[in-house]
Amino acid sequence: MNPRVWKWQFWQQIVLSLVLGVAAGALINNFGGGERTAADWLDPFGDVYVSLLKVVVVPLVFAAIVVSVGRLRGVGSVARLTARTLGWFVVTSAIATAIGLTVALLVKPGRGLGKLASESATTDPVTWTQVLHNLFPSNIVKAMADGNVLGVVTFAVLFGAALVAIGPRGERLTSLIDDLYAVMQKVVWWVVRLTPIGSFFLIGSVVATYGPSSLAPLAKFTGAIYLAVAIMLLVGYPVLLRAFGRVSPLKFLRNSWPAIQFGFVSSSSLATLPIAQRVSVERNGVQREYASFAQPLGATIKFDGCGAIYPAVAAVFVAQYTGVHLGIADYALIALAAVIGQLGTGGTPGPALVALTLTLTTVGLPLQAVGYLIAIDKVIDMARTALNVTGQLTVPVLVARSEGLLDEAVFNGPPKELTSSPSTPDDTDQAGEAPARDRAPEPVPA
Repeated sequence: MNPRVWKWQFWQQIVLSLVLGVAAGALINNFGGGERTAADWLDPFGDVYVSLLKVVVVPLVFAAIVVSVGRLRGVGSVARLTARTLGWFVVTSAIATAIGLTVALLVKPGRGLGKLASESATTDPVTWTQVLHNLFPSNIVKAMADGNVLGVVTFAVLFGAALVAIGPRGERLTSLIDDLYAVMQKVVWWVVRLTPIGSFFLIGSVVATYGPSSLAPLAKFTGAIYLAVAIMLLVGYPVLLRAFGRVSPLKFLRNSWPAIQFGFVSSSSLATLPIAQRVSVERNGVQREYASFAQPLGATIKFDGCGAIYPAVAAVFVAQYTGVHLGIADYALIALAAVIGQLGTGGTPGPALVALTLTLTTVGLPLQAVGYLIAIDKVIDMARTALNVTGQLTVPVLVARSEGLLDEAVFNGPPKELTSSPSTPDDTDQAGEAPARDRAPEPVPA
């Protein structure tokens, strides 16, 4: 193997960084001061990497939505595409919630536990007023600064629709925003090249801070979450993709793996959005105009891990731990809160904690028990986010297939190396390929 690591394929670089990160984290946890050393030497670099990705999210989402609204008119009914996308969001979330409840009832993660050490957990319950405020912020600049991506999406849809409505007068501004979109894609490409370095610090910090011993008191709960995530990832989505998308689930997982892997490491759907959007277009073959709309929307309100499986399993855990009996009606309320309540997590910090608070409040379970789960939240969050990203990639494929917006040649072909410069519509000739003088050598598939 070539000893020059920078010459390796991208996936090889990431795997190496994960292995080295786990090894370094284990050494620090056992011999190097654990959490304190991680906070001083690992967290800052990992945080900088995630911040670099997050800083491009708001302008990328805004530009992508504005541009895609106009382009969607040329590929199909905007209302129909939106309705089908939201419909599949609800269906997949309901399936994830059902899997979470089933696994929790079988595993019984809250039974047989002694008194666990707890940390205080405070969060305001989600109200429909808060959801409306997130959807329609009074100050779009403040919404952008606060990271209220749900509000940014709403404003961008209105802005894009208005540009289309005024006709030729909006073409110049539309062109400028399209240029902004191309610029943000280029910035994202530069940041993506740093993924192996960022992954080392992110995974190293988790292992150094928590270590295997931290999972012991809540091993059954952690195992239940990972089992439910695995079932949805390896059974739930593949069945939907085969039955309704008529595509190969294995090829979907192969194509989507870079985004799923980064979601696991970064624990942030929004930070993963730039990578997921490129995966959706360049690997899964979803038409760019639709993907530019569906991926940001999914990263804002589609959380099968944080908003469906986690609150379902956690609610059963809290009920079993505190000795509260849940009936059929309670499980129905948990499912309803988990599916519908995902709208309330958009634009709020700590979406999993917010979703869990909403679910526990709905069925009257004690919020104090949430504190028991905080110590292992980071370990669980990696699996939750990986599932979030997978769901956000699955729905566009399902809708694109039903609307004739899926390029099977791209989906079934060799996966494009994501470290290559992102392509844009202006980079292609009429045949759909880059001009020969500008075409880079074909990269080795990941």
